[in-house]
Amino acid sequence: MGSTLLIFVFGAFFGLILQYAGLNRYNTISGQALLKNNTVVKTILVAIGLGAILLSITTGLGLSQFHVKPFITGGLIFGGLIFGAGMAILGYCPGTMAVSLGEGSMDALIGIIGGLFGGLVFTLVLPAIKPVLGPDLGKLSAYTLAGSFSFIYYLMVIVIGLLIIYAAFYIHLKEKSVDKKWIYAGVALALLDVIVFLSATTNRPIGASTSYPWLADAVTGLTNNNYFQKISTPGSWEAIFLLGAMVAAFIGSLIKGDFKLILVHDNWKKYKNNAAGSRAIWAFVGGFILIFGARMAGGCTSGHVISGGIQMAFSSFTFGIFMFMGLIITGKVFFNTKVD
Repeated sequence: MGSTLLIFVFGAFFGLILQYAGLNRYNTISGQALLKNNTVVKTILVAIGLGAILLSITTGLGLSQFHVKPFITGGLIFGGLIFGAGMAILGYCPGTMAVSLGEGSMDALIGIIGGLFGGLVFTLVLPAIKPVLGPDLGKLSAYTLAGSFSFIYYLMVIVIGLLIIYAAFYIHLKEKSVDKKWIYAGVALALLDVIVFLSATTNRPIGASTSYPWLADAVTGLTNNNYFQKISTPGSWEAIFLLGAMVAAFIGSLIKGDFKLILVHDNWKKYKNNAAGSRAIWAFVGGFILIFGARMAGGCTSGHVISGGIQMAFSSFTFGIFMFMGLIITGKVFFNTKVD
C-alpha cells in the first residue's frame, strides 16, 4: 500500500494540482453546478481519457493492477444522485474540501464535519439499507468485456480515450474560454493516478471519501462491525493522502500570498445570500449528503469518476452520469436559476 511518507507526498501533489487550476475552489465547483464554469468537467475528461490509455499499457505490461469497483446498481444510481446534490449544495468534493481548508475556507471545514457525521450515520444505517444498494452485477469494465489485453482491447481503450479527450476540447471551444490550466491539470492528474496504481508504489487508486467514515467510526469507537473492517486500510490511506493535500495547499497559499480565512464565497453571495449562518448550515448539510451518497456508491469524484474512469469501469461511468444529473438538477433548483 506504500509508505506513509510516499502516500503523503502523492497527496501533496494532488493538492497542488487542484490548487494550480482552481479545481478545489467553491466558485469553480458551484459554477459547474450552474453550468457557468466547465473547468471541472473538462479536467476530469482529460484525466480519464489520457489515464485510461496509460493505465491500460502499464497494466498490460504487468506493472499495475486494476481495482475496479463493483456495479452495485442501486448504490450507483441513488448514491450518484445524492452525491451530486451534496456537491452542488456544498460546492466541494471529498478531496477538494481538504485542499480548500488548506487555503483557509471555513465552509470547507464545516463541510468536513458534516461529512464525518454523514460517514458515521452511513455506518449505522448500512445494515438496514443494503437491499436498496443492490443488486451487485460484479466488476464490469472494458477489460472484462474484451477478456484479455488483446489488440481489440487496446484499440477500444485508445479510441474511447481519445473521444473523451476530444469531448473536453469540444466543450472548451464552445465556451470560448482562454484559460488552459485545466489541460495541464488533467494531464497531471492522469499521470499521478497511473503512478499511484503502480505495484512499485501503492498498488491502489486515488480516493478520498472512505477516509470520512473511517475517521468518524474510529473516533467514536464504532469499529466492531464488518464495514469498518472493510474500510480500515483504504480509509487510513486516504486520510494520509488528504492530509498531504491539505498541507501542500496551505504552504502553496502562503507562498502565493493568497491564504485567507473565508466562509461566504462570491457565488454564494451572488445566488443565495450574504449570511454566514446560512452558508454554515448548508455547508454542513451538503457535506453530510455528499459523503453519505459517496458511501452508497462506493466512491467519489476522485475514487470513482477519475480512478474508475481510467479503468474504463462501467460502475464508475454510471456513477459519473448520475452524479452529474444530481449536480445540475440540484444546482438549478437550489440556486433558483435557469440553466443556460
